[in-house]
Amino acid sequence: MQTFFSDDQLQDPGIARSNEILRACVHCGFCTATCPTYQVLGDELDSPRGRIYLIKDMLENDRPADEKTVKHIDRCLSCLACMTTCPSGVHYMHLVDHARVHIEKTYKRPLMDRMLRWTLARILPFPGRFRLALLGAKIGKPFRRFVPDARLRAMLAMAPKQIPPVSRNDDAQVFPAIGAPKKRVALMTGCAQRALDTDINDATIRLLRRLGCEVVVAKGQGCCGALTHHMGKEKEAHGTAARNIRAWTREMDGEGLDAVVINTSGCGTTVKDYGHMFRTGDMAEDAARVSAIAMDVSELLMQLDLPEGAKGMRVAYHAACSLQHGQQIKTYPKDLLKRAGFEVVEPADSHLCCGSAGTYNLMQPEISAQLKARKVRTLEAKTPEVIAAGNIGCMIQIGSGTEVPVVHTVELLDWATGGPRPRKMSAD
Repeated sequence: MQTFFSDDQLQDPGIARSNEILRACVHCGFCTATCPTYQVLGDELDSPRGRIYLIKDMLENDRPADEKTVKHIDRCLSCLACMTTCPSGVHYMHLVDHARVHIEKTYKRPLMDRMLRWTLARILPFPGRFRLALLGAKIGKPFRRFVPDARLRAMLAMAPKQIPPVSRNDDAQVFPAIGAPKKRVALMTGCAQRALDTDINDATIRLLRRLGCEVVVAKGQGCCGALTHHMGKEKEAHGTAARNIRAWTREMDGEGLDAVVINTSGCGTTVKDYGHMFRTGDMAEDAARVSAIAMDVSELLMQLDLPEGAKGMRVAYHAACSLQHGQQIKTYPKDLLKRAGFEVVEPADSHLCCGSAGTYNLMQPEISAQLKARKVRTLEAKTPEVIAAGNIGCMIQIGSGTEVPVVHTVELLDWATGGPRPRKMSAD
């Protein structure tokens, strides 16, 4: 794609990066075949190619974002299926992230929109606040049909039947390896996951210790920054990311770390991109060091001696977009489940998003509901006994549309290697 940025514009690192990405696009349209919003809406401007044109026009002309551009960028899931499909290597993720920062700086959203985004940015990344909000949503959930705004109804619907008690495993501490230590790893405990489902971190710690890992929960770590990053709130996102970088580099410079392990793939995609986020400035070197050792939990488990098992249960594996497209990890979770003895099946169109996508199911509930219904339908068509996924957002989204238990992959692997049966399967 031909671009016409001025020399002065190209002095901005964000513009320079977006220019590289735009020039890589050859208008082929392969991305439209795998874009969930284009399939649902049928609008060229709701495809990656259409959004690229909108972003190019906005950035190249150095103009404030307009209502039309914002509408179509907001509808993007950031599922990154287009990046997997693109034959030209267009790094759409960095482009749309830059566009969202520009929108946040130049566009005045309607009051209700601003209030919702402000509220989400100040609740979801903080587990304590999020727990209180979930409690309030649980109380208000029976009355959600009387709420006029679809986004507020979606927020009330998000409340789980039970809010799990706080897990003390999420406190800063060190868990020794069981047996001879093989690796020393830092576990990212996250933010929303700590309020929604404490079983995931608990199972991860048990499993990694059993396989010879000393597990560090570093003091000072918190939200990865993805939630605010995808809202274009650059300062807030970089602030939370910087705290993680400082927390993990202290461990790296102290007793050392073999990996920063992440069991929420949406967070993993962001942490692996810290090197790009902080490519300029004082934290560039430390951010690159963290990104270099960041691993999804499935990547780490493939390096360890997971014993073979024979559970024999039929598991439908849901591939989270942030794992299969964002991190290009496609087979590891399935390989691990098979090694543990599970029968693994995959739904049709497994490359398509379930509609969760961070806060997307709260901000775009109508489109999200259509994607959820399709994903649940294809999963249930495989008649699984349980559904496994590697991202808390996907688990909540899919779980709200099916009676089949939805658990994290590590919960099944922990159970197969001597841990407790996953709580969500306890009624089986």
